[in-house]
Amino acid sequence: MDSAAAPFYTSIGRLAEVYDRRARQLALRAGSKEEYAAWKEQVRGRLREITGMNTMEGCELSPRLLGSEQMDGYRRDKLIIQTEPGVWMPLYVLVPDGAGSPPEGMRTPCVIAAHGHRTAGKLSVAGRSEIPAVKAQIGVYNNDYGVRLAQEGYIVFCPDARAFGERREWTLQGDDDESFIGSSCAQLNHMAIGLGQSLTGMWTWDLMRLADYIETRADCGAIGCVGLSGGGLQTLWLAALDDRIQAAVLSGYFYGYKDALLKLSDNCACNYVPNLWTCVDMGDLGALIAPRPLLVESGTNDRLNGERGIANVYEQVDITRQAYRLFDAERELQHFVFEGGHMWRGDQTYAFLDRHLRAGV
Repeated sequence: MDSAAAPFYTSIGRLAEVYDRRARQLALRAGSKEEYAAWKEQVRGRLREITGMNTMEGCELSPRLLGSEQMDGYRRDKLIIQTEPGVWMPLYVLVPDGAGSPPEGMRTPCVIAAHGHRTAGKLSVAGRSEIPAVKAQIGVYNNDYGVRLAQEGYIVFCPDARAFGERREWTLQGDDDESFIGSSCAQLNHMAIGLGQSLTGMWTWDLMRLADYIETRADCGAIGCVGLSGGGLQTLWLAALDDRIQAAVLSGYFYGYKDALLKLSDNCACNYVPNLWTCVDMGDLGALIAPRPLLVESGTNDRLNGERGIANVYEQVDITRQAYRLFDAERELQHFVFEGGHMWRGDQTYAFLDRHLRAGV
């Protein structure tokens, strides 16, 4: 086949046209708090349906402590909890010195630190830089934010998302570095979609179950959630669907779906949920978080922003801002833009979380 003719046989142009006609049928159009509340209930119900969350089964959490190690200024516990019958989530809990046994009535604010791709799951977020492959990824993405939050005095929960770390599917159970830092997202999402579920739904469900576990702990207070890239996806969906998340930080994951996921269709399969784009865009998901505090940080040179760059991000932040405006809470939505690529910066994160999670502590 003549390679010059190949583009005429591709479907991206057609799908872009379909997107323009069918996207955002449940877009935010509320003009009052009452209309917003009705919209939020409707959209949350639809999102639970298309992600398959309404087919997932609850169970006993059955937490088990597998080990503890004293680090510099904090203790690193390894636990597992059961999120669905027979489905176990491994995680680290980073407990700052002095936070494990608070005075009566005192609780320490905590943060769920969700990881992104090429991180060996929880290991990069938890700062396991003694492992060479993990150290290399931290050097690229600056993504050891879990341990930094522990050093700031938060109890930090660093879970393995399904398809990562100890939860990789059988195709990525090798010992080579690529398998170790990689993920089996596509494999798991393919299986899930055939059963009316999705990897996005699984991730969100698991983090909700983690929030259930956090609520059982006598040492934990207000809950925040942060994440870079795929960790931003997890944070966005969790905060959008669970009001227990009192503050959220999204890094490198807030942009319009058409530019960033349809045109950049080589992105990870975990981003793709059947019928999602016909319902909402990413700014509408952000709007579900209002009026709770939300910080979005974006790199001007992040490839994932798409061909229009940071403009694709600004458009989505503006959609989210409409919801915050209804509550006269625009100050609770912050957008930090830095010169750089796809990485965690955190310049405003720690002061932001202090302001919103430490009130009354």
